[in-house]
Amino acid sequence: MSYKITRKEEARPYEAPGHFKVLPTHLHIPPEVNEGRMVMGLSHFLPGGGCEFGAPPLETIYYVLSGEMTVKTEDGEFVLHEGDSLHSGIGTGKSILNTGVETCKLLVCLLPSADAAPPDQK
Repeated sequence: MSYKITRKEEARPYEAPGHFKVLPTHLHIPPEVNEGRMVMGLSHFLPGGGCEFGAPPLETIYYVLSGEMTVKTEDGEFVLHEGDSLHSGIGTGKSILNTGVETCKLLVCLLPSADAAPPDQK
């Protein structure tokens, strides 16, 4: 199949290593389209929820749909608010933490390098 439509009720929850107080869901995964490599998901981080510091082998884009998310990198930290996005390269170290008082809805796009295996798709 060369395209796939995912309706909001079809989002599939999964376990995300290193994440806590979050409901991550897959919207799109590589096997669903011809030669696909991109993963797109929607994660709901409760206040105090986040992801431990790591440097994944993935190009990453975070887009904040609602709430806020504090991002820590090797260079410091900053807060992403509704409508903000972050694009980080392969192997870029970072952690994220919802330091706000409401659930943060975060749209997540992941792309491995061309020679890497796609991210876990459970």
